[in-house]
Amino acid sequence: MRLSDYTDYTLRVLMYCAANPERLVTIAEIAERLQVSKNHLMKIVSELGRQGLVETTRGRGGGLRLLKAPAAIRVGDVVRGTETDFRLVECFDPASDTCTLTPSCKLKKVLRNALAAYFAELDAVTLADIARTARSATPQWRP
Repeated sequence: MRLSDYTDYTLRVLMYCAANPERLVTIAEIAERLQVSKNHLMKIVSELGRQGLVETTRGRGGGLRLLKAPAAIRVGDVVRGTETDFRLVECFDPASDTCTLTPSCKLKKVLRNALAAYFAELDAVTLADIARTARSATPQWRP
C-alpha cells in the first residue's frame, strides 16, 4: 500500500505547523521548504480548514496554524480523511468482485486484518509524536 502524494503533503503541512506553533506559517514558506507547488498546497490547506484542523488568516501577515493540539490529531484519521481507496484487492468491493475464489478464499480476511493493523498503528501515533522530530531538527528542517 502506498500513500498518495496528497496525503504525504497533507501530513507534511500538519507537521510543519506543529513544529512552528508560536507563529502563523504561510503556504509560500511551506512550499519553499517542502519543494512543493503552492497551488497544490492551497488545495490541501483549504481541505484542512474544512476539516477543522487548521485556521487560515488571509492578507498581509496572514497564514495558517493548527486549530487542534497536535496530540489531538491522530495520523490514522488524517490518512482516512485524505485517501480515497482502501480496497487492497478486488474482492473488498462486492460491486466489482468477479473473483471466482471469493466464496472460499481466506486471503480476504488476512488482508482485512493487515489493513486493520495498519490503521491501528497509525491511530496510535499523533501529530505531536511525529512533530517532535521536526522541532528538534535544524532550522532548515525538511521531513
